[in-house]
Amino acid sequence: MSDVYQLKLGLTGEFACSYIPERREKLLMVHPKEQNCSEVYQQLMDKGFRRGGDNAYRPHCPDCSDCHSIRIDVSEFVASKSQKRTLAKNKDIELVVTNRSTPQYFELYSRYISQRHASGSMYPPTRETLSTFTECSWLERQFIEGYLDKELVSVAVCDSVDNALSAVYTFFEPTLAKQSLGQFNILQQIALAKQLNKRYLYLGYQIDDCDAMNYKKNYRPNERFIEEQWIKFKK
Repeated sequence: MSDVYQLKLGLTGEFACSYIPERREKLLMVHPKEQNCSEVYQQLMDKGFRRGGDNAYRPHCPDCSDCHSIRIDVSEFVASKSQKRTLAKNKDIELVVTNRSTPQYFELYSRYISQRHASGSMYPPTRETLSTFTECSWLERQFIEGYLDKELVSVAVCDSVDNALSAVYTFFEPTLAKQSLGQFNILQQIALAKQLNKRYLYLGYQIDDCDAMNYKKNYRPNERFIEEQWIKFKK
């Protein structure tokens, strides 16, 4: 395998933080398209990187280190009582796993963004934005589709490398808020990782001071990448 530190890295300029108001962020970027990408990206994830479109990135902010890459060792994961209730109340959802996205996704994605994230940076919803989650020229993806009464109600997008899945984005029917479909789809990605004999499910970044992101710590035990090492959290 290539050493990730032999890759050419780039640093973006500062821009407004997407997660914590009044803070600024920078990203360390790498474009591994010319490499043996699945192997390289696996190493990049082990160093706290994440994919967006064809690029991999991780936060590199001069005055803040609150974003921690978080992953679940799926062999050790134990569902909480709340998570078991979520599984039970969604027992009627039929799941289909595929490695190809469909044009049908955009209608669901558009409703999801318009009704749940109208004040966010992804509004208004566009096919180009959706493609940054669902398309990548150098990496295999898995799509977990959820159907209720034969209607598409959720899609979980995850990247696949030899030893892990990486949760990229989930969108779902906004009128089914009481079903906790976001939580349900993380549990399904853990189950899929086990089924595919992967060791980890990566969940992106855990940010304790951001209400929209700190739910990830509820999947336990978990490991977080802090000061260049993975630290296990059991509670």
